[in-house]
Amino acid sequence: MDTDKNQEIENQESTEEVTPNSEEVVDEKETTEQEPVEEETTPETDDLSVALKELEELKDKHLRLQAEFDNYRRRTLKEKADLITSGGERSLKDLLPVVDDLERAMESIKTAQDVDAVKEGMELIFNKFKDYLTKQGVAEIEAKDVAFDVDKHEAVAKFPAPSEDMKGKVIDVTKKGYTFNGKVIRYAQVVVGE
Repeated sequence: MDTDKNQEIENQESTEEVTPNSEEVVDEKETTEQEPVEEETTPETDDLSVALKELEELKDKHLRLQAEFDNYRRRTLKEKADLITSGGERSLKDLLPVVDDLERAMESIKTAQDVDAVKEGMELIFNKFKDYLTKQGVAEIEAKDVAFDVDKHEAVAKFPAPSEDMKGKVIDVTKKGYTFNGKVIRYAQVVVGE
């Protein structure tokens, strides 16, 4: 009898182990079904996909801007080179009439009998050349009888001033100075009174 009871108890235990509760099976099904559904519809995944889309758009914009900037840089470098070349060309082209006048003057000097006519012709050519320089933005620095200015003058010598009011002023100019559009391109070399 005891053996029959033991067998019966063992049978019940084995059936309980093999066949789980119907509630437990339902719970397992619910958990397995709910997990994938939650992952697809969570706000986090929507935010992630939106962020990835924005990132791709920003990368595309960045690449386009970079390409546009490279094109702009190349174009401006080419334009600068063209300006430098054409600027020098224009300056030289405007200088050619002065060169023509000098050539004619050199030819006429060989056969000239009147020295005054040669002087007058050279003065006209010189004035024409000075006008050309003025049009190009080159101006002579006034130095004679003005106060010494280190920003415009270079003192090559000091000499006793002929009068009291000439002390610290320019007595003589040994080499003229010039500015180009207001910037000194050559300082005037001067003798200063002391």
